[in-house]
Amino acid sequence: MGLVARQTFYNLLSIGLAFLLGAINTLYMYPNHMGSRFQGVVIALLAYSNLIQPFISFGLQHAIIKFYSSFRTQKEKDSLLIFSIWSPIIIITLISLFLFLFSSNIIDDISSNEPLLSTYAFVIFLVAISTSYFEIFFSWLRVHLISIFGNFLKEFYPRFLTFVLLTLYALNILNFELFIYYLIAGYYIRLLIIIIYSLKIHTPRFSFTFPPVVTKIIFYSFLIFLSGAASSIILDIDKSMIASLITADDVAYYSVALFIAAVIEAPGRAMFQITSPLVSDAINSNNNIYLKNLFVKSSKNLLIVSGGLFLLINLNLIDFYDFVKQPKYAVAIGVVGIVSLGKLYSMSMGCLNNIISNSKYYPFVFWFSILSAIIAVILNFILITKFGIIGAAYATLFVIIFINTLKLILVAVNFNIYPYSLETIKIAFAIFVAYLFVSYINLDFNSFINILIRSSLIVLIYSILCYFLGLTGEITNQIKKSLKL
Repeated sequence: MGLVARQTFYNLLSIGLAFLLGAINTLYMYPNHMGSRFQGVVIALLAYSNLIQPFISFGLQHAIIKFYSSFRTQKEKDSLLIFSIWSPIIIITLISLFLFLFSSNIIDDISSNEPLLSTYAFVIFLVAISTSYFEIFFSWLRVHLISIFGNFLKEFYPRFLTFVLLTLYALNILNFELFIYYLIAGYYIRLLIIIIYSLKIHTPRFSFTFPPVVTKIIFYSFLIFLSGAASSIILDIDKSMIASLITADDVAYYSVALFIAAVIEAPGRAMFQITSPLVSDAINSNNNIYLKNLFVKSSKNLLIVSGGLFLLINLNLIDFYDFVKQPKYAVAIGVVGIVSLGKLYSMSMGCLNNIISNSKYYPFVFWFSILSAIIAVILNFILITKFGIIGAAYATLFVIIFINTLKLILVAVNFNIYPYSLETIKIAFAIFVAYLFVSYINLDFNSFINILIRSSLIVLIYSILCYFLGLTGEITNQIKKSLKL
C-alpha cells in the first residue's frame, strides 16, 4: 500500500485545495458577484456537458486502464492509446451531424424555463469534447502509475480557472458572455497541458494499426460507455431536471448543498486515481490476495477519513450557512444531510468500482446503471415536482444505496471478498457516538467561533474513539511515511 498511500496523500492535498477553492467560488464568489441565476446557468451547462461526455469518450479511458497491463509489448500498448485518440473523432462527427439536424428541438427542451441555456448551449458540446480527451490522456498517466499532476489538473485547475474568471467578472473586466468564452478556452488549455505532460512521460509510436483484441476493447468500451452515460444521468439528472422543473436559482441552492456533501468523497477520489491500475494489474495477474488486501484496506481507511468529514460537515451546517451569509442558500441544508449519508455509504465500499470495471463482470455495471438511471429519472420527476430540491436529495440517496448494494452483492458472490469486517462496526460506532455527543453541545458564540470550537471537539472526540478502538495505526504510519518524518 506504500505507492497507493503516497500518491493518495498528495492527491488528497490537491483535492482538498480544490474543494477549498470550490467552496470560495460556490459560496462566496458566485452568490455575491454573479448571482444565483447566472450561477445556476453555468452549473446547468456543465451538468449537461457531463451528460454528453460519455458519448464522446465512449469508455475508452477505462479501456486503457483495463487492457494496458494485459499487453506484453510496448508496440501493443502504444497502439491502445492511438486507437483511443482517433476513435472519438468519429463519434464527434456523428454527434455533430445529429445536433445539426435536431439541435433546435433539443435546445428548446432544456431551456424551457431559462432562455440563457439556449443562448449558451454550444458550451455543452465544446466542454464535453475537451473533458473526454482529458480523461483519455489522464488514463495514460495513470497506467504509468503517475496520478498526482493529472489529478491536480482534474480537481484543482477547473476551480482555479473559475475563481480567476469570477474575480475578473467581479472587477467588471469580463461580462457574462466573455466569462463563458474564457471558461471554454480554459478547459482546452488544460487539455493541451495534459497532452504535453502525458507525451513527455511516454510518447507512443504513432501508427494506425489496431491494438490486439480490438473487438474486446470495443465491446468493453461500448458497455462502459453505456454505463457511463447512465451514471452521468444519475449524477447530473437532478440538477438538469431542477433547471427544467423549477428554476435556475434552485439549481444554485441544490448544487451548493451537493458540493458540501461531496467533500466526503474527497479521500476516495484521491485514492481511486492510483488504485484503479493496481486493481487491474491484480486481476490480470490473478493475484487475489493482493486484490482482497486492496479492497479491505481501502474500505477501512476511506470510512475512517470520510466519517470524520461527515461529522465535521453535518454538525456545523447551521453555523456554516450563517457564516457565509447567504440565507437563501440555507433552504438546502436538508439536502446536505440526506446526500452525505449516501456519500458515506459509497466510501465504505473502498475500491469496489475499480474491481468491477476491471474484471470480466463489468457488463453487470451496464445493467445496474441503466436500471438506476431509469429509477433516478422517475424518482426525480415525482419527488422534485412534489418536494422540490429535498425531493431530489431523497432520489439521489435512494439511487446511491441501490446501485452500490447491487455492486457489493456482485463482488461478494463472484470474488468471495468483502470490504467489511469487525473494524467496520468499530468505525461506525465511533461515528455514531461522536455525532451523538457533539450534537447535544450548544454554543452561543458567533458562527465562526462556534465552527472552530465544535470542529475541534469533533476531531478530538473522534480521534480518541478511533485510537482506543485500534483504528488509527495504519493511517498514522502512512502519513509519517508520506511526510518522510
